Amino acid sequence: MKRVELVSPAGSYEKLCFALHYGADAVYLGGEQFSLRSRAENFTFHQLKKAKEKTCEYKANLYITLNIFAHNQDIKELGNYLQMMKEVSPDGLIISDLGVYLICKEYAPEIPIIISTQANCSNFKAVHFWEKLGAEKVCLARELTLEEIKEIKAKTSMKLEVFIHGAMCVAYSGRCLLSSYFLHRNSNQGDCAQPCRWNYYLLERTELHKPLNVEEDKKGTYFLNSKDLCMLKYVPELIEAGVDAFKIEGRMKSLYYVSVVTKIYKEAIENYYKNLHNESFYSYFDSELYKVNNRDYTTGFYFHPNPSDTQLYSLSTQNNDYRFLGYIQAITDSLGGEIDARNAIRIGDKIEVFRKTGVITVTVDFLRDKEKEPLQVLHPGISGFIQIDRPFQKYDILRKKVS
Repeated sequence: MKRVELVSPAGSYEKLCFALHYGADAVYLGGEQFSLRSRAENFTFHQLKKAKEKTCEYKANLYITLNIFAHNQDIKELGNYLQMMKEVSPDGLIISDLGVYLICKEYAPEIPIIISTQANCSNFKAVHFWEKLGAEKVCLARELTLEEIKEIKAKTSMKLEVFIHGAMCVAYSGRCLLSSYFLHRNSNQGDCAQPCRWNYYLLERTELHKPLNVEEDKKGTYFLNSKDLCMLKYVPELIEAGVDAFKIEGRMKSLYYVSVVTKIYKEAIENYYKNLHNESFYSYFDSELYKVNNRDYTTGFYFHPNPSDTQLYSLSTQNNDYRFLGYIQAITDSLGGEIDARNAIRIGDKIEVFRKTGVITVTVDFLRDKEKEPLQVLHPGISGFIQIDRPFQKYDILRKKVS
């Protein structure tokens, strides 16, 4: 049976390595131009070539985003950029703009094209259009129901990709103008300031000097926000609907997010093919996803075309119970593991070690600085050495439960 492809975000080379380690079949990332995440740690030409080598090492695919809505000045520069892409030789270019598509076919016809969710493909005729143009795969609009996806699959031979996890947008498939309106930062060219996440006030027209905060909770009202998408429990239904690729949102998210979410969905997919998709497994997987900061979870539009009651949320962050402490950069025989600390770690801390084979709970026995001097506390932003009562593995992630 041909297996569904798990596509994870790689906002930096470091995140790419963790995504691959924790099971991604493919990663998507942006170069320094033409990407809808211009403020991510996007890849230089040298880093793109390095990323290609790394994905080849894992026998994974590398997809590069060129998914802005291009203006004339962008089109003028795109040809030279595509010459560079030919040297990188990615497994696909992600585009949303017809003009960009034509330039890609002119300058780099050998590189497969993947149609971005930004292209708003929400019906089978739109998929037929891209299929006739020679696209390799279409990432469908997020506004589709599962039944609509099944119908599209039944009426096309095109590879279909859907988002299964991550942030949702108040705009239709991300086509938003709020950022341009408020801050002159064009979200459709990769520079979104996410004003939909802001806290807004309500004004009465005769009392404009008296803004009212329509309070929903202690943090305020977030009526332009959406909950985060989570389709973990419906992995079997999506596979059986004929979806070819599952995509995780989050190029701007943390290394911790990328690692945990990738690992959990990879396990869920593997369990499906092993016929192990039962409630106990999903209970464990679900609990792990709640250890990642989230805006509470929703199934989005998959089961209802107008899910306003499930989209809205009241807290800007649903879960802060677990703090990401850092990760193991390298293994040392005498000093345990070398760690890049992201939050403070103390001797005696009870921590969890998240790794490919599962999660273990341990106590921090020793800490040392880079000069190998003993420490009581390893502070954020500092590299040092940590020991526990068993061996570390490279790419182990350390976290701590906080109340």
